Amino acid sequence: MLTPWLQDLESLEAISQNDDARKIFLRMAAMSHDGRMPNFLAEVASDHELDDATKGHLTELANDRSFLLAVEEYLRRTQREH
Repeated sequence: MLTPWLQDLESLEAISQNDDARKIFLRMAAMSHDGRMPNFLAEVASDHELDDATKGHLTELANDRSFLLAVEEYLRRTQREH
């Protein structure tokens, strides 16, 4: 019963421990807040250096506003000194 919640927590913690992932997710959350996500998604779709799987993952994550907000909140609450 707790498995989905624990998986989400593990994902959030993994993001928080990876500097590049943390920066990407915080930027995506900011774009979501500012209404700039459509521009980002258009750039992802037209980027010939990204493979289709990466484009699909980025698009899925970028469209999941609740997950981006959860990541942003988790990172804010658990921010460590670097």
